[in-house]
Amino acid sequence: MSFLTLGCKVNQYDSDAMRTLFIRNGYTQAGEDEDADVYVVNTCSVTSIGDRKSRQMVRRIRRAHPSAIIAVAGCYAQLAPEVFEKMGDVDVIVGVQNRSHIVDYVEEAMGRTDRKPLNETVDIMKVDHFENMSVDVSGEVRTRAFVKVQEGCDNYCTFCIIPYARGKLKSRLQKDAVDEIRKLAAQGYREVVLTGIHLGNYGKDLHDGTSLATLVAELVKIPNLLRIRLGSVESVELSEDLISIMQNEPKVCRHLHLPIQSGSDAVLKGMNRHYRLPQFKKLISELRAKVPGIALTTDLIVGFPGETEENFQETLETLKEIRFSGIHVFPYSRRTGTPAASYPNQVTNEVKKERVHRVQELEKEIALDYRKQFMGRVVHVLAEEIKDGFFEGLSDEYIRVSIRDSHIERGKMYPVRIDTITEDGLSGVLAEEE
Repeated sequence: MSFLTLGCKVNQYDSDAMRTLFIRNGYTQAGEDEDADVYVVNTCSVTSIGDRKSRQMVRRIRRAHPSAIIAVAGCYAQLAPEVFEKMGDVDVIVGVQNRSHIVDYVEEAMGRTDRKPLNETVDIMKVDHFENMSVDVSGEVRTRAFVKVQEGCDNYCTFCIIPYARGKLKSRLQKDAVDEIRKLAAQGYREVVLTGIHLGNYGKDLHDGTSLATLVAELVKIPNLLRIRLGSVESVELSEDLISIMQNEPKVCRHLHLPIQSGSDAVLKGMNRHYRLPQFKKLISELRAKVPGIALTTDLIVGFPGETEENFQETLETLKEIRFSGIHVFPYSRRTGTPAASYPNQVTNEVKKERVHRVQELEKEIALDYRKQFMGRVVHVLAEEIKDGFFEGLSDEYIRVSIRDSHIERGKMYPVRIDTITEDGLSGVLAEEE
């Protein structure tokens, strides 16, 4: 079998969990140049580009492997199963629920003589429980694991299709999450990244006091786990307890990804974001005061319907003021079924493209300026992979660092004295422990 995954880290975890199910049932992972009997495409629908890439991937696989079984999962399969039914290239459609039965569905499809796809999608809005799956990586050499602890979203930002694809908030039981992460640490993982569709709301639906802070507090007790990193968290969901843990627990990475989406209050209102700039900026100031050296990255959408040049200039000024260490900028994508898709004053693709470019140029400047502060300093790097002859990995601050030393082992943490600023990261040599 072979997996092809589009989209976010949640999708990556889901693919790893489904792959684990296949392996437990006797399947093996096909190599890069090997043909597979089963292909699973985990689709993305956050933008129209994700939709298109998902369709293209399915068609490409079918042309190259006419007799293989093709299953589709993920957000696009959930939102538009009829698209894949009509394509004639797909055997199984599972969406974002019942993926724990994917092996059964695939084997049922193997026994059929027709190509009519099995559509196993369900009404996701009626699902109120977390589908608990886990990842088994025994025998693999990796260092950083993504673990999904939460599913669904109740915020309904006007631009976003994901609540319709993933359904309402659903949290994994804390014990189940801790047990999986303990196993991953025992198998050699040294860093875990907690992921979810709406991670900051983790635990609210469990009604037992569970929260992201209580989960992290349990994870820091795992002996072999060196680092705990948080995925994207909404600013309004950062609790004092969580901030306190980041202050006091060295295992918790001093890095947060806080989506701002726009630097204009007028645009934020149209997006149905649950904060305004004064509130967001106040939080940033408090975070930097309480957690010195914290790295803050963000997501930004440009070209939202009605975004004027004045609104966009406000966004640029906001970015210059806050100075995120990294910015993921996206052009607004009109998603049928969302409120913003029917808003007047849609921004042209040309304007959106130009605004993306301007943000990217500003981001390069700000990110480079941010990295300059590390010259001569020692950062701790978890060695992950070899690139250009040397091991590289991530620092606590989510900066990619090259370690210029030949005696490095994957999965170990090293103190690195920074002496070079690269185009997209840092480089240095081994240092004495400080």
